[in-house]
Amino acid sequence: MTPAYTPTLTRRHMVAGAAAAGAVLALPSSAMAQAKTPIVGPLAPNPAEFKKTMERFIGSATPLTEGLHLDLPVLADNPSAVPVKVKVTLPITEQEWCEEIIVLADLNPSPLACRVLLTVDTGAAEAAVRVRLTQSQTIHALARMKSGKVLVAKQAVTVAASGCGM
Repeated sequence: MTPAYTPTLTRRHMVAGAAAAGAVLALPSSAMAQAKTPIVGPLAPNPAEFKKTMERFIGSATPLTEGLHLDLPVLADNPSAVPVKVKVTLPITEQEWCEEIIVLADLNPSPLACRVLLTVDTGAAEAAVRVRLTQSQTIHALARMKSGKVLVAKQAVTVAASGCGM
């Protein structure tokens, strides 16, 4: 007797499902490429991509260290699913709201771990995700407000073992 076919949920299916539900889920193009091709070679950090992503998000704005709260464990016992919470603590009004939040893992091969797009109708600017980490590193959260302000927060996290490539 042959085993029954069980479909595998891929990143492409997750994006399609999110779009059908009316949500906006954005994955980096490198993540979509990983869904198509197997990973070959070591999973080395990509500091150039990290720097480029930071510069592109910040643009000409002066980053502010107040107004963004980043919550994650100092010691992650499961590096495959490290809980990360980001919350804008500034008042959200119809004139000033958070348009976008990103989470970056500076020593991951693909530093962009999460991107959330928000509207004024959202009411609150917060996100909770689980991030896979390759090693102990610093997690960066950035938020762009409607006025052009960019809020930043960062925190170091120590992982117990490697989460990528397992």
